[in-house]
Amino acid sequence: MLTTEMTGLIATFPLGFVATVTPDGTPAVSPKGTFLVLDEATIAYSDIRSPGTRRNLTAHPAVEVNFIDPFRRIAVRAGGRAALHRKGSDWFAERHPMWLDAFGDLAQRITCLVEISLTHASMIWTPPYDDGVTENDMIALYKAKFAEIYP
Repeated sequence: MLTTEMTGLIATFPLGFVATVTPDGTPAVSPKGTFLVLDEATIAYSDIRSPGTRRNLTAHPAVEVNFIDPFRRIAVRAGGRAALHRKGSDWFAERHPMWLDAFGDLAQRITCLVEISLTHASMIWTPPYDDGVTENDMIALYKAKFAEIYP
């Protein structure tokens, strides 16, 4: 389901914007910066301090995540069903070393790993690509914009 391009984008920009539904049916979005691709049909992130997202996923495990390359203005939209694996579970113990390798000391604070079994994934391109703008054009434009913001 995840292509090589999608996997590469997520690996380079592991900040995913996680959309859930609250118990009263209200939509909620929360950024999570510790995503890893486990295989072409599974992504996961570590929960360090997200009691609201945990509560939402416990009530409604349907989830969608967006990952964005802010320079190329290309995104991955991926969604499916979430499963929470708390510290102390076998699933957590088997996979937690992956977060230690990827995120170092931050991984010591993980209390739960959230596994998302994907039912869909797609690429999203910004509309200027429809008009012939190239990736190199987008990268140059957004490097300049970010340089203005963060000189």
